[in-house]
Amino acid sequence: MFFHIVLERNMQLHPRFFGRNLRENIVSKLMKDVEGTCSGRHGFVVAITGIENIGKGLIRDGTGFVTFPVKYQCVVFRPFKGEILEAVVTMVNKMGFFAEAGPVQIFVSNHLIPDDMEFQTGDMPNYTTSDGSVKIQKDSEVRLKIIGTRVDATEIFCIGTIKDDFLGVINDPANA
Repeated sequence: MFFHIVLERNMQLHPRFFGRNLRENIVSKLMKDVEGTCSGRHGFVVAITGIENIGKGLIRDGTGFVTFPVKYQCVVFRPFKGEILEAVVTMVNKMGFFAEAGPVQIFVSNHLIPDDMEFQTGDMPNYTTSDGSVKIQKDSEVRLKIIGTRVDATEIFCIGTIKDDFLGVINDPANA
C-alpha cells in the first residue's frame, strides 16, 4: 500500500556545494540518497514530493562538512499481510516461484499454488494446469495475496499465495 508521509533526515554537504544554489544541491543530494531506499519502519521510498523545511546548517569540526536537518514529504510503499497485489513472475522452480511487485520480492511456495497445477521442467520451467489452459512461467503477470511479511532494517520480504478465489495468472506472455 502507498502512503504519503513526512520524514526527516540530516544531510551532510561538502563546502564546494555552497553558494547561490545551495538549496538545489541539498534537494538533489536528498533525492539521490533517499529515493529507492527501504527502511523497515516506513517501507520503500518511491519518490520525494516536496521539501517542507531545510534547517540551519551545523559545521562539523575538522572536516568543513555542514549538516543540514531536512524535513521532506515522500510517497512510500509498504506491503501488508492480507493485501492483494499484481506482480510479475521473475523465477520459477520446483519449490515455487518468485514475483516482483515494484521493489518488493514475493515468494509463492508450491504448497500455496492450486493443487491442479503441476511443475514442468524444461528450457522454460513453469506450473501448468492438467488441461494446459493456465501456465505460470517467467514474465507471467499474477494476482496474489500476501500472507506474511518479514521486515529487516533495510529490506522487506513477503510470502504470498494464489490458492484463493480470483487469484492467479492475469496475463501469460506465451499467449500474448
